[in-house]
Amino acid sequence: MKYDKEINRRKTFAIISHPDAGKTTLTEKLLLFGGAIQTAGAVKSNKIKKHATSDFMEIERQRGISVATSVMSFEYQNILINLLDTPGHKDFAEDTYRTLTAVDSVILVIDSVNGVEPQTRRLMEVCRMRTTPVIVFINKMDRDGKNRFDLLEELENELKLSLHPMTWPINSGKEFKGVYNLHDKNLRLFAASTKAEEEDIVAIQDLASPVLQEKIGERDAAVLREDVELIDGVYGALNASEYLEGKIAPVFFGSAVNNFGVKEMLDTFIQIAPVPRDRETNVREVKANEEKFSGFIFKIHANLDPKHRDRIAFMRVCSGRFERNTYYKHVRLEKDVRFANPYTFLARSKDIIDDAYPGDVVGLFDTGNFKIGDTLTEGEKFYFTGIPTFSPEIFKELVNKDPMKTKQLEKGIQQLTDEGVAQLFTQFGGNKKIIGCVGDLQFEVIQYRLLQEYGAACEFRTLPFYKACWLTSKDQNKLNDFLRFKQQNAAMDKDEAPVYLAQSEWFLNTEITNNPDITFHFTNEVNK
Repeated sequence: MKYDKEINRRKTFAIISHPDAGKTTLTEKLLLFGGAIQTAGAVKSNKIKKHATSDFMEIERQRGISVATSVMSFEYQNILINLLDTPGHKDFAEDTYRTLTAVDSVILVIDSVNGVEPQTRRLMEVCRMRTTPVIVFINKMDRDGKNRFDLLEELENELKLSLHPMTWPINSGKEFKGVYNLHDKNLRLFAASTKAEEEDIVAIQDLASPVLQEKIGERDAAVLREDVELIDGVYGALNASEYLEGKIAPVFFGSAVNNFGVKEMLDTFIQIAPVPRDRETNVREVKANEEKFSGFIFKIHANLDPKHRDRIAFMRVCSGRFERNTYYKHVRLEKDVRFANPYTFLARSKDIIDDAYPGDVVGLFDTGNFKIGDTLTEGEKFYFTGIPTFSPEIFKELVNKDPMKTKQLEKGIQQLTDEGVAQLFTQFGGNKKIIGCVGDLQFEVIQYRLLQEYGAACEFRTLPFYKACWLTSKDQNKLNDFLRFKQQNAAMDKDEAPVYLAQSEWFLNTEITNNPDITFHFTNEVNK
């Protein structure tokens, strides 16, 4: 089809990991290779005063963690790469889960010191739901961490992944000397650096060559030969089609802060990573190379620029060509909308674009028309499916501290929950506003942003709920009766879908047993 050339030069992926594994630092290094930035910032470093490009919110700089997903586009070897850096902290997991619906593949960063951590497991479950191809980058090899074979075994067992090493480390911690590229048969010697450079690569076709001893010493050369022989025997050559099916994950070792081992991974990534894939809708499968445009909103971010009260909706293009100043159908509102200034991003700096193709992530100015999961098409009516909302785990009542600012508070909480930062429930039969989040930090961010961006002061009162479940039933009367009886524990979500707020696991199981005609759901798909 006519857009094949454009589609085939695009790769869209997210970087995911547990907090502090080095995800944002790795993002910086990838941008460095793409020539998008000249010197890479780091998240935490005494020497480097420059903050990471992708952490642009004030609260992110204060805490040294990423709070919101940021989008960056750059070119590398004539491939256009759309990179999404996601928050690692579990309190912002919702944002990350949704971002995973907008990408075609994932790079998972593992800290070699800590190995597999809780958040890593949850993220992998989301990848598995969608059979997303994964590349693993084992970071911080310049620190004393776990044995490399033990690490691989832990990853395989814990994440239920079949791994395939592409590079192999020589020692770790203070003894770390470099990595051997199993595919290209060359040795990259370790030297701490923050610039992207080509030196210190030694081609070694034959590991028996005396050059190896010269470079890394007798003992390490003997260990490397043994390791490589073992790996070749166990893993053999990489099967690219199994990687695309999500069955095998290539593994790279390195140190992101020293820009080491990153280039090898990027070079392999642009060769094997999938081009934009076809997508399921509630009507049919949409092919990426169709002529007609379609795309969906997977993230909304208010006040990206504090000077201008702007809201940006992030759209993933799924098929056809998106053009500036062209009318497209907003399927949920059933009206035509056009965009005069669609953006592409490099974190905070934005460039206006004239067109975009499948795989691209475009920022659209939003005046309050969009919700997460909205679909734009050239006239056809369908919704992209598979965008999840998860049950929150902490519930607090929103209390207004300044009655004069009620309007601002209403508007602020509406907009922030449209972003998907948290979920808003209104108690059945009353107007008590309940905010549900995945983690405590979210409430701090909401409080901070309501005050800073909307001038509304609020506080939160903790509520004794354990879980929120969405309710559906074939018998509407039974559902209505249940909601009436359980008024204290019943609420409506933003879309007026009924929700049961259980006090404990025991209460929840009892209600499920006593009400066989009602189905309790722990996740809710945005477009069912």
